[in-house]
Amino acid sequence: MLKDAALLQLSLLDEAIGEGLMLKDSSPYNVQWRGTNPVFIDVGSFEKLREGEPWAGYRQFCMLFLYPLLLQAYRGIEYPPLLRGAIDGISPVQARRMFSARDLFRRGVLTHVALHARLERRYADSSKDVKGELKKAGFKTELIRANVRGLTRLIERLEWQPRATAWTGYGTQNTYTDAEVERKAAFVREAASSRRRRLVWDIGANDGRYTRIAAEHSDHALAIDADQAVVDALYRSLREEGSKTILPLVMNIADPSPGLGWRGKERKPLPERGTPDLTLCLALVHHVVIGANIPMQEFLGWLRELGTELVIEFPAPEDPMAARLLARKREGTHDDFTQESFERALSEAFEVERSERLESGTRVLYRARPRV
Repeated sequence: MLKDAALLQLSLLDEAIGEGLMLKDSSPYNVQWRGTNPVFIDVGSFEKLREGEPWAGYRQFCMLFLYPLLLQAYRGIEYPPLLRGAIDGISPVQARRMFSARDLFRRGVLTHVALHARLERRYADSSKDVKGELKKAGFKTELIRANVRGLTRLIERLEWQPRATAWTGYGTQNTYTDAEVERKAAFVREAASSRRRRLVWDIGANDGRYTRIAAEHSDHALAIDADQAVVDALYRSLREEGSKTILPLVMNIADPSPGLGWRGKERKPLPERGTPDLTLCLALVHHVVIGANIPMQEFLGWLRELGTELVIEFPAPEDPMAARLLARKREGTHDDFTQESFERALSEAFEVERSERLESGTRVLYRARPRV
């Protein structure tokens, strides 16, 4: 998604220069999404082209687009944790420290990282009028355009080959039988089709099987997962399908992206961006409660605060996936992880409209609406 957004930004900049305009900003936040279709929204970034002046947004493009993509493609460093910690992204000096001497021979690193960092150090405390000096030296707009087209070729060639994780094959390699998968899908379809929703969240969406079902009956759907490799694969498949309603999102619901910028309000945390009418929490509770040590009542209370209807799945302690997580914990730590305690906590925050036990006997599906 970041790569597609970067290429859109560069394409617009190249066209703008041809029309005597310039983009003064180069932020990924200026690109929003209709499903998997990137849309540039910041028309205020366009300004008249001033002959002899450099591309003011180049540094920002590097910090928020290019460096994250280079680090991931060349070093295998996943960038979301880096970007969620700084609204301005990764500086040239920081990026240079993350590349080895051998990396200088890789395409783009010497020019856009090493030399950029060296120039930034040299002029950091300088009072020189760099723009003025460039004008006097005869800086031409053609140089900007050449840089933009070079960056386009560089980014087009960047590829990320994520390592297999515990979740990249989960959609096809799990403990469910085919019959259980179908019953689960039917349960989700019945809940989602009961009425049209504006926004659906699928937390722990993995390959988006159930997101797709819910999206058939909603205006928009968020497919949320903490595993970037899973989300990237889902985005690629949705892009091939031409999806206009499902937005994949990398997010650890137990450690969500915070508000960023001045007073934490320039980039809002997830619940402030738009709350769901229906939330799917399938094969999730044990990861939140056992894996992340979030108390059951806390998690269900947070869902209640969203004011969302709910389709949620509870695995019994003897379920293979839950048992695997419990085996890593000290004995007695999660003695309250039982169906009885889950149903008690769920009924305090929600009114359960329907429940269904899957054939294995270790998993139960619930459909609920928030108590008024």
